[in-house]
Amino acid sequence: MNQPLAERMRPKTLDDYVGQERLVGKGAILRKVIESGSLPSFILWGAPGVGKTTLASIIANTQDRPFHSLSAINSGVKDIRETIEIAKSQKFFNKPNPVLFIDEIHRFSKSQQDSLLGAVEKGIVTLIGATTENPSFEVISALLSRCQVYILKPLERKDLIAMVDRAIAEDYELKVRNITVESYDAMIQMSGGDGRKLYNCLELVANQFAKDEPVIITDELVMMSIQQNLALYDKAGEQHYDIISAFIKSMRASDPNAAVYYLARMLSGGEDPIFICRRMIILASEDVGLANPNALLLANNCFQAVHQIGMPEARIIMSQTAIYLACSPKSNSSYLAIEKAMALVSQTGDLPVPLQLRNAPTNLMKDNGYGAGYQYAHDFKSGISDMECLPDGVKGTKLYAPGYNTAEQKNEETLRMFWKTKYGY
Repeated sequence: MNQPLAERMRPKTLDDYVGQERLVGKGAILRKVIESGSLPSFILWGAPGVGKTTLASIIANTQDRPFHSLSAINSGVKDIRETIEIAKSQKFFNKPNPVLFIDEIHRFSKSQQDSLLGAVEKGIVTLIGATTENPSFEVISALLSRCQVYILKPLERKDLIAMVDRAIAEDYELKVRNITVESYDAMIQMSGGDGRKLYNCLELVANQFAKDEPVIITDELVMMSIQQNLALYDKAGEQHYDIISAFIKSMRASDPNAAVYYLARMLSGGEDPIFICRRMIILASEDVGLANPNALLLANNCFQAVHQIGMPEARIIMSQTAIYLACSPKSNSSYLAIEKAMALVSQTGDLPVPLQLRNAPTNLMKDNGYGAGYQYAHDFKSGISDMECLPDGVKGTKLYAPGYNTAEQKNEETLRMFWKTKYGY
């Protein structure tokens, strides 16, 4: 079976590596480290398809080190320990440490990351981790403190064009074809700076034609090809967004069956569980909101639990949360309130804060009226004063409208009692 173009074109040396000039270009910091022969443990942080895995492989080859690769999607503590034992047997006097490359290290739970500490600290392996997530949040502090962090940026237009030209000129399948590129714009746009997507796109377009047929790549041809072959082209792109959209909209529509189905689709496809949890936290506030405030607590606890437990058990926690959110009453009143407030601020600018609400830490500020007229709510029997809190230019503006659910109807009763005249509740 033929390898995908992205795999066939994977660079073998630093000179062939495209992009990240500030890190691996001539005289750049990481290149100097690599060429010196020494190698600290480090983490490569960047978007998909910017060359993290390729760079790790090149480094191991350049320094002639044993190279072990694990994916956090399907590896556990047992796999880590077995790999470390193999690395121990490969470590000889005056020989460089084996490299242990862990792809998507952010998906490892705390216990899985803990299992790496001893081997990294003792120099049994040199760890190279790859992550699409901020390592400050996704990598435990003890491991992070033992690693350098290098940020890889999305590939630039000139890099992507060079990759296309090189593939057409050098790939053993494409170079025998009569391929002409009239415009790179659509391929570059669809790639989003992701080299793997770019090669998938180029290969998809070329494979529509017979091998002896001329191929003239235009923007129109690229867009038509991708629309007709969406799943084949980009399983992690458009379809990724379609399925997370379906997942969110199913919970919003109070359909737990559809929500769990799309959750299973994402987990089966290797989606990052933490990404799914983040979206459930957002939905808990945006779509459930004040109709059931406990939803946000459960969604946040789900995020924490999944981060600590990891897959495959995390799927049960996410299923529980998705079903709970789907079955909860819905309200977007908090979302609408902040949207109205943001629009109001954009329209009216930085209006002066009323003097009675201003902080008055100095006598000069008190003499100028700061804090004058402030009414301490707890001095009132009801716990609410009639003090004006909005700036003069927007007095009486109603931003929060309670939803038609049991919890918020109680809010409306309270607001109507005190603010019916002022805000129109």
